[in-house]
Amino acid sequence: MSVITFGTDGWRGVIAKEFTFANVAIVTQAVACYIKDRGLNGKPMIIGFDQRFLGHLFAERVAEVLAGNGISVLLCDAPAPTPAVAAMIVSQGLAGAMMVTASHNPPEYNGIKFIPEYAGPATPEITDEITRYVREIENGSLEVHVMPYARALRAGTVSLLSPRVRYGEMLKQVVDGAMIRGAGLKVVLDLMHGAGIGYLEQILQELGVEVVACLRNSPDPLFGGELPEPSAQRLQELARLTKDKGADLGLALDGDADRFGVIDPSGEYVTPNEVLALLTDALLTRQTGVKKVARTVATTHLIDRIATAHGVAVVETPVGFKYIGQEILNGAAIGGEESGGLSVAEHLPEKDGLLVGLLMLQLVAGSGRPPKQLLAELVAKHGAMVNERVDVHLTEEQKAAVLAVMKQWSHPQVGAWVVKEKIVIDGVKLTFLSGAWVLVRPSGTEPLVRIYFEAQDEQELVGLKQAMLKELGLSVPAG
Repeated sequence: MSVITFGTDGWRGVIAKEFTFANVAIVTQAVACYIKDRGLNGKPMIIGFDQRFLGHLFAERVAEVLAGNGISVLLCDAPAPTPAVAAMIVSQGLAGAMMVTASHNPPEYNGIKFIPEYAGPATPEITDEITRYVREIENGSLEVHVMPYARALRAGTVSLLSPRVRYGEMLKQVVDGAMIRGAGLKVVLDLMHGAGIGYLEQILQELGVEVVACLRNSPDPLFGGELPEPSAQRLQELARLTKDKGADLGLALDGDADRFGVIDPSGEYVTPNEVLALLTDALLTRQTGVKKVARTVATTHLIDRIATAHGVAVVETPVGFKYIGQEILNGAAIGGEESGGLSVAEHLPEKDGLLVGLLMLQLVAGSGRPPKQLLAELVAKHGAMVNERVDVHLTEEQKAAVLAVMKQWSHPQVGAWVVKEKIVIDGVKLTFLSGAWVLVRPSGTEPLVRIYFEAQDEQELVGLKQAMLKELGLSVPAG
């Protein structure tokens, strides 16, 4: 059975087990077939890579195969953020990008994201087509074409570039630089040993923001023994330093810098749901004529309340930024997901952790107030929403049983909660008359069910969680 399958955000595998030079060549050949099939092979492709083990050599292998297919290549000369690589598609009018990264996954993983010519994540239709080519290569119907790297460089088929300056210029076009400069802001950064190193510090310096401390700002393919994921649990040192240094914000990026982490001056973690709500409200307050915003099915409904107050529609998508990216291309002014991805129509249909950091700085500079205070004002206006995700590990049989219960769900109530609507965009979601909701969604790769809850307060959340898990025959996880 093939080990090459595309998930929610590209292909990933364990280095030297699934993620090998041979398999990288197969995936690249499949992408080359797709590019040629679309008649885009007259334009160059850009290749980026992050700080992971052998990333630059895997990127060179990608370059050799694209060159072997007669496709010109712009190869990043150093590790670069995924959004910086995607930005070059727009800036340079390219056929697309291939990014060698496993994002926030453990260090033993690497992967490839294919970013098509519209500069956002590939849709399932595109990855299905690439997968079809992969199978044809694996069964011998198609062959892999290679031009040795040194020869491709000499021929000019491969050339090196740095996206840093141009990407920085593109980011600064989205925010009010004068407002940020005038606020005299101080920040603490946590770059998590990732691809954002050297990028975020430089942009902040150009915007007059003082970086008073910078954590994990040295390249490390092992990420210091931690997942390069900017969750509350992994940002405790950033939280402590942000408070101790009297900084206006703490900002973090994941391994390939497309996801964000934000810390309030109080040292409190600002959840992605809260960041999305704050930035959606700020954009709708600032910008007139917005028709719609987008969020995934697992993301807070506080966004819906904010949008309704501004007379703006909300589009609900399946989980995965590829769906949000498509909505941004189709007119959504802002879109995001609770796992830490966000972008705006003025920028790219690709999630961008650096962009979020700058937008949060602009928000603080313009309001003169920290995120948690702004959030309290939002809640006072629109009502509180608290949320939680519970991951339940099950056998495949138990997982199937839980999903069957949800699929066939027809009860009018869950405990005391009256069902308003059943939504099957991705998994099964029940909304309730109280404004609360629950989403049950299977993992595509593990014997795991993710259950998302949102309610008006902690008491309702606890009650709804107990009632729902009881309906599913599951016990409440400890803690």
